[in-house]
Amino acid sequence: MQIIKYAKQQDLEGLLKRPMHDFAVMEKPVLEILNTVKQKGDKALISYANKFDKVELTSVCVSKQEIKEAVKQVNKQLKAAIQVAYKNIKVFHEAQQTRAAKITTTKGVTCWRESRAIQNVGLYIPGGSAPLFSTVLMLAIPAAIAGSKRVVLCSPPNTEGNIHPAILYAAQLCGVHQVYKVGGAQAVAAMAYGTESIAKVDKIFGPGNQYVTVAKQLVQKDGVAIDMPAGPSEVLVVADETAIPEFVAADLLSQAEHGADSQVILVAFKEKFIEEVLLQIHKQLNQLPRLDIASQALKNSKIFLVKNKKEAVAIVNVYAPEHLILSVKEEAYFIDNVVNAGSVFIGNYTPESAGDYASGTNHTLPTNGYAKVYGGVSLDSFVKKVTYQKITKQGIKLLGPVIETMAEAEQLHAHKNAVSVRLKGKN
Repeated sequence: MQIIKYAKQQDLEGLLKRPMHDFAVMEKPVLEILNTVKQKGDKALISYANKFDKVELTSVCVSKQEIKEAVKQVNKQLKAAIQVAYKNIKVFHEAQQTRAAKITTTKGVTCWRESRAIQNVGLYIPGGSAPLFSTVLMLAIPAAIAGSKRVVLCSPPNTEGNIHPAILYAAQLCGVHQVYKVGGAQAVAAMAYGTESIAKVDKIFGPGNQYVTVAKQLVQKDGVAIDMPAGPSEVLVVADETAIPEFVAADLLSQAEHGADSQVILVAFKEKFIEEVLLQIHKQLNQLPRLDIASQALKNSKIFLVKNKKEAVAIVNVYAPEHLILSVKEEAYFIDNVVNAGSVFIGNYTPESAGDYASGTNHTLPTNGYAKVYGGVSLDSFVKKVTYQKITKQGIKLLGPVIETMAEAEQLHAHKNAVSVRLKGKN
């Protein structure tokens, strides 16, 4: 990891740039996949399964019997763990429900807003080197709470033509309506445009590799909504003298193992502490099965030595991390002054892994600096906010002249007349 000492504010943008990905190079092959699926439907999906997943399928649909058999394969301990996570995530997201408050803006003029579920949603769940059954919980639970009428899940099959049992168990637990054996950009295409087996959805959620990311961005141009722009996973840890080096190293490595293009950042106040963390990273890294992946990620990663908490906050807000861990004594200062972060983990005993799995918050978060303008997936991601208003005869008499004056000033005379005829009416 590169160590940067006492960086100047004006240099932070450059120093905190993520590893670059040339998505333009990937657009052509991804567009080809999207167009092929659009034209050939299921036939294309089966062909791509053979090409990319090395499996021959006769259908992309997962049957009820397959789900039943898969559920039997999940051991009791994992089922129990998933059920605890399910409960916590459900409780946290149910608390995000709001009641419509009717507001009288002028006497006789009442306005309010209500939530309406997005009816058809598609969930993409990676299933390669890391089958992310936890992401099923993070996406399907708020979809169910919101009241989405149709929840579709796509995940790549293994070479035997099966989806990981834990993914299917979580899908069943969360009430997912349909599951399909489709991965990669072709899954995004199927959900965006529809095939013989997979009816199109209105919004697509979920993480994925670079091809999935580019596919989501491209279908968005065709009017299909997506959860947010996504990229490689990342964490930024701020650690003072109260932090525990062993814990900090573990947190950094927990994100580094996601992928070779992941990035981890440490912001610390003492050189000795940095040395202790680096020793712990070396010690723990050699014990990881995904050592090669984590090692590559560490090459993209940096350590910042700062003088004070103000400099630390400046780095956080410029970087806008997906995950922010605050292992500091003065946590209130950072909570009050950090404005750009996807999800924040506070204190020595709050690992980022807790949010990934079971504390209750959602782990589908903005990466690549998008935390400056996006929040993570929540109940709101699965609903639209519809406004309503009702005006009485008294209300239009009071507000009508204001509307007439404004409409006339904008030279929209039909707008004015829609009020005028009511003010002149005998009823």
